Amino acid sequence: MLGENFVYFFTVQGFFIGIIFGILKSFDAEGLLVYTFFITIFFYLFSHVIIALYYRTITGKAYNFPKDIHEKELDIFVKEINKREKLIDSACKITDIAIKMNSEDIAGQKL
Repeated sequence: MLGENFVYFFTVQGFFIGIIFGILKSFDAEGLLVYTFFITIFFYLFSHVIIALYYRTITGKAYNFPKDIHEKELDIFVKEINKREKLIDSACKITDIAIKMNSEDIAGQKL
């Protein structure tokens, strides 16, 4: 059940318990509304506290970070990046040499 649905369910329960308690304890409409309002608010806030504690304990226990696996993957990524940088550097060197040879050929033809 989603946390949001639990809050809705618990709030509706609080509303009906508030109405029942208000009917049993109050003798006028104002008392009925006050009892219903306060009991509903209590159930609403209490459900939020329960949800917060539930998610806090669940995520704390269930969360296990696989450090070794991530380190291996990152090492692979670093190796790939280094390979690509070397390839790009060699391509830049070849391009620079080709540009230099081209400029020398053009300069030699003009003279």
